[in-house]
Formats: sequence, structure tokens, C-alpha cells
Amino acid sequence: MFDDDANRTRDVLTPKRRRSTRIGLVAGGLAAYWPQFPDLLPQLKESAAYVVERFQGMDVEVLDAGFVSDAQEAAAAAEQLRRVDLDLLVIFLTTYLTSSMVLPIAQRTQAPVLLIDLQPTEAMEHANFDTGKWLAYCGQCPVPEVGNVFRRAGIPFRSVTGHLKDEKAWSRIASWINAAHVRASLRHARHGLMGHLYPGMLDVSTDLTTVSTTFGSHVEVLEFDDLRVRVDQVTEAEVVARKELARSIFKLDDSVNDEDFSRGAKVSVGLDRLVEDFELDTLAYYHRGLDGEQHERLGAGIILGASLLTARGIPAAGEYELRTSIAQLASEALGAGGSFTEIQALNFRDDVVEMGHDGPAHLAVSSANPLLRGLGTYHGKRGWGVSVEFDVMHGPVTTFGIGQERDGSYVFVASEGEVKSGPLLAIGNTTSRVDFGIDPGEWVDNWSQTGIGHHWALSVGHRAQDFKAAADLLGLPFRQV
Repeated sequence: MFDDDANRTRDVLTPKRRRSTRIGLVAGGLAAYWPQFPDLLPQLKESAAYVVERFQGMDVEVLDAGFVSDAQEAAAAAEQLRRVDLDLLVIFLTTYLTSSMVLPIAQRTQAPVLLIDLQPTEAMEHANFDTGKWLAYCGQCPVPEVGNVFRRAGIPFRSVTGHLKDEKAWSRIASWINAAHVRASLRHARHGLMGHLYPGMLDVSTDLTTVSTTFGSHVEVLEFDDLRVRVDQVTEAEVVARKELARSIFKLDDSVNDEDFSRGAKVSVGLDRLVEDFELDTLAYYHRGLDGEQHERLGAGIILGASLLTARGIPAAGEYELRTSIAQLASEALGAGGSFTEIQALNFRDDVVEMGHDGPAHLAVSSANPLLRGLGTYHGKRGWGVSVEFDVMHGPVTTFGIGQERDGSYVFVASEGEVKSGPLLAIGNTTSRVDFGIDPGEWVDNWSQTGIGHHWALSVGHRAQDFKAAADLLGLPFRQV
């Protein structure tokens, strides 16, 4: 997904390691068939082994409960999978089985359910097939039955039907695995929220309890003093080392003042300690400040360190934008980056929306080595210092954010476009020219109708289907522009 410059950035900056996404897998068929057709069960178990192998290649922890043939074996598999914290339960219907075998597995694991039925090949060789060979192609047969019982039991489910080596089917399965990555990341995330709301930005205000009740995440409320104390403990040698790290990643513009550069490096080291001490997965922050006081200087010096954190897979967002830092983490879980973004301007000549931000950026999605620029003034914010400038790598992208409804519930919102080359502002902002295939003004109008807030994540690749699947696993509505 990422280009060579991005890969080099990730080599220099060690990515955060998180708990693996856990997929529970159980395959099954009907015991009554085995004595009737002795060759059937070995064939189905061979198919199940292939499915396990494919899942093991998807960067997930596969918990294989084996092959079940009756309700008793299914109950034992359910008990085995109940003991682990699954992010997705996959049930492979290899042939007909009864819904009484499948229901207890879904009930006891209490994880989102994906049914898959993958017949051995594209089609039967009818002239050479008997009943036993046909039954290996009958995995679709119980899907309506199971679906009916799940609906009556109040269990949401998804299904993918195809054949064993059908890459179109595996692509659809992969989308659900990607969604499980998002669910896993959000369920176990610790979100840092430091400072206070940007005055007047009513859309940014988020009920912290709903973050926990919706996603299972924890929100750690932090003070700027939590950062200040750690920054004060940073040594000169650590500042020098951090500046060298920055020079290996950024191109330094002539406007960079060494004092401001050193300040940003010092804050960066302190930020790393803050994240480590509180075991944070994301950070959203803002402090207004006044007349260059210590907290204002801290807030103004965060951009370098926050960008380095984001490149390591610990997304940071300015302006106290908790929902956007969560959206960035969801994008990171897909391997799609996710840079802090807002609308900057429209270009009706080239039919592009110019978008980006003056705050922390995802360095791994930059189209080239990012630039560090010195700014004597931050627009709309007090303070001064170094800021990050680049455009997202050219090609397909997805804007993704989390809107909030009148009743406080969340909605996932996405739109697919393409970053195009062209003139960009050189003002210490991340800026990308995104073509959404329609008039830029119409896109803004449609995007603003979805419930999205001021900010969102700009992700690499066309990932709307993955975000839609993630919304499904989390029980949230999804809107696409």
C-alpha cells in the first residue's frame, strides 16, 4: 500500500504493537452423511484445512475449533471459543448441517458472525457425480435456514458464498477481516484527550461515555501538565538525538528556526513518554494559551512529535478532535494511514477539493519526503514553531470520519476519490488535491449532509467497503458520498 519513502519512514519509526485480531473458526457438516458416503468427510476436512491456511495468511490470530458433525461437538466448540475474546466468528458451512448445530456457537461466543460456504470448484461435473460428490457442493443449502434462525434469535450475521479458490469471494471475506481489525483496534484502544475544547467548535464536543459504550474504548483525560512534567525531564542529549531522527525523515526548510526545532524535538520526546506511561493508542489535544506562557509553548511545539507518533501508528489530532483520532486509528487498522484533515479550498478549474491541516500528519502516507517548515504564526491558534508540510501520495484515497447524530449515536462516513498532482500552498500545512468525480461544490454539500464534523481522516486507497463492513460489525450506520 505504501511507497518506498513511506516504507523508509516506517523502518526508522518503530510501529506500535497491539493485540492481534482474533478470528474464531469452526467448520461443520452433518454426521448422518459420513457412514453413507465414506469419501465425503475427508474431502470436507481438506477444504477446511485450506480455509484455515488462507485465514492464517491474513495477519490475524486464528483460533481453530475444528470440524463439528453434530450438536454435541458444536457445543464443545462453542465452549472452546467462548473462553477467548473473539473479534469475529467465522462458521464454514462445508455441506448441509442443521441450524441447531450453529446457533449455540454464535450465542455463546457473543462475537460478530460471518458465515462462509465455499464449494470445492466453480461447478459440478454432473455426468461423473453421485450423491456423495454432490453433497460436497451443498454448503449453500443451509444458509437460508441458518439465516432464519439467527434473525429469530436476534443475531446479526453476514455471509460470503463462492467456491474454495474463488478470489472474488476471498476478497469479500478479506473485507470482513479488515473490519475485524478495526473492531479489534477500537474495542481495546486507550484514547488520550489532553487540554480543552477549541472554543466555539460545537461539533467537536463528544460525550466521552459514548466512546466507551459504542466501541468499548477507554478515554484517558489528561492535563497539559502531564506533558509539561515529562518534557521538563528530557535531556539535551535526547533533544540532539530526536533532531537527528527528524533530519533523517524530513527535509528542513530554511525557515526552520533552530530554537523552535529544538523545542519541537524536546516536546516530541516528552510526548513519547506520555504515550508510553498512559499506554495510549491515540491522542487528541488543544490548548489556547496566552502571551507565550508555558502551556501555549507546549501546544505550539507538539506538531513534530505528534506527526512522528502518527507515523508509528499512534494517531494524533489537534483541536481536541477525539472522534477524528478514533477515525484515524480505524484507518490505521486497515493499513491505510489516516491523516488529520479538513477542507481548505475548492478548485473549480481543476475540479478538486483541496484538503489537509496545519497539525499532526501521517508521514507514512506522504507522496515524498515531508517538509518541516518554520511558522511565525499559526492561523487561528496562538503560538509559533515548526510545522509539517506535504501532500498525500497520489492515487486513490478515502475520506473517513465519525459523525454524531441528534441522539448522540455515531455514524461512519466515507467518500472515495483520487489525489491529483498540481499547485499547492507552501504554508506549513498538509494539503492534497482530491478529485471525487463530481463538482467540488456538490461534493462539499453532499459531504456536509452526512453528519460528519469539521475534521476527518484522509486514508490511502479506496476503502469505503472496509469502513462499511466495520460499521456493520460495530452496529453503526454507514453513509457514503
